Amino acid sequence: MTSPLSRSRSRRATSHIAVRVAHAVLGGLLAVGWLLLPVARAGADEVRAAPGRGGTSTGDLVLPLVAVVAAGALAAYSYARRTRRARTRTTPGGGTPHPVPFAELDRQAGRLLVGIDDCVRTGTEELGWAAAQFGEEAVATCTEALAFARSELTASFRLWQRLDDTRTDDSLVRRQLLEEIVTRCTEAGRRLDAEAPGFDLLRALERTLPAALESAEARFRELTARTPAAEATLTELRERYAPSASLSVAGNVEQAKDRLVFATTRLDRARRSLDRGEGARATAHLRAAEAAVDQAALFMAGIDRLACELTATTALLPGALRDADAELVAARGLPAVGALPGRITHAASAVADVRREITGGVRPYDPLGALRRLVAAGAPLLAEDRVPVDRTFLDRAFFDHVLLPARSVVALASEFVTTHRGAVGVEARTRLSEAERHLALTPRTLLDVRRADGLALEAQQLAERDVRTYGNPYAGPEGAGVGGAVLGGILLDDTPDAPAASFGGPRTRGRRGLGA
Repeated sequence: MTSPLSRSRSRRATSHIAVRVAHAVLGGLLAVGWLLLPVARAGADEVRAAPGRGGTSTGDLVLPLVAVVAAGALAAYSYARRTRRARTRTTPGGGTPHPVPFAELDRQAGRLLVGIDDCVRTGTEELGWAAAQFGEEAVATCTEALAFARSELTASFRLWQRLDDTRTDDSLVRRQLLEEIVTRCTEAGRRLDAEAPGFDLLRALERTLPAALESAEARFRELTARTPAAEATLTELRERYAPSASLSVAGNVEQAKDRLVFATTRLDRARRSLDRGEGARATAHLRAAEAAVDQAALFMAGIDRLACELTATTALLPGALRDADAELVAARGLPAVGALPGRITHAASAVADVRREITGGVRPYDPLGALRRLVAAGAPLLAEDRVPVDRTFLDRAFFDHVLLPARSVVALASEFVTTHRGAVGVEARTRLSEAERHLALTPRTLLDVRRADGLALEAQQLAERDVRTYGNPYAGPEGAGVGGAVLGGILLDDTPDAPAASFGGPRTRGRRGLGA
């Protein structure tokens, strides 16, 4: 993309050329006038020498003619220039003679959103390693750049969501929104690109590579030792709850192992490169290993987090049922007008189904799914215009019931996008960003939490669809976890010497290491 600086230079260059042309035309006409001046004077002398002759001589007309021609030439040039500007101008401050076609602008905005989101996720991972090694103060400028990029990205995703929500046919409005997305993402990328050299100098991996390598190897060994416990936890979840309860983390152990296999290979290559004195190559391998270790940790943490959430929800459900019963009693005490009777009937049926499911003891159930169904049943009743004595208590209890499943699915979707970002597209990322934004609002309302829950569920479904379309990365010939590393955005492609994604923007994230 052409920078504003180069565009302004181009416009200034065009303006300067136009001024030079005008000066040349005017100078030429004045020169012609100067050459014809003696002729004019001679004609005037003849007139004075022959007083009896009447009329006007040719010399008298030369200077006025020259002036008229000069004025006409300048007027014609100015008119042509104004006409050309009017045809090409697209904005009040000027424009481009060839605006980007709308379809291409749409694709460009989508690619930038995905690309900058990848940069932010990669930067967050690598910044964590640097902060652990050098401290938060040492990486302060990089942290600020990442925060700026994340803020611009959030605003851009919000604009993209607006495009999806409004479905406006106004091409001018859509173009303006897309152009703002492109501008924001471009600025975010430039800020990250600007910090990339300083980040490399900070880490100076070639000089501190032995210590960094030992740290990554220690983290790798820790996660490898945790793998059996993660497998046992997942097996317990499958036995205690319905299949839907653990479906979201069903493949986490296998994928964690795949990332650890990849990390093993890259750590070994980093060690061998270091022994040969190839610091830049060792750095690149270490970056890839660190990212793989981070993703393996995410997969295992997802299993542990879900186990805690299911336990907490199981303990919460009896109280949630009591609150739902109280909500129904309050609703039945209101005048039966409008849609209220139908809402009461639907809510009562849902509450009865959940009660049978969790108290029957016949088969395992999904606690988070049951709580979400209670929330969906009771939410319409809260919309009714009534203020019973226990209204505040019921609203607060209902809010807590909504918050737990919303937080769970937002975290799940975020981890899925992070560990599958090589395949996940702009729609899933947009829904996730909006879900996170609604969940982080202050003050946070019941509507915000329910909106976050719905958006995160949609994000998860869209991301899983993208991965299915991408295909199975573990069935390819690459081996050593390369397919999974590409799927996870750790490697930027699956070539034998593929670069690892690094802290930076679109121009610098594919660099192969300091000094490479």
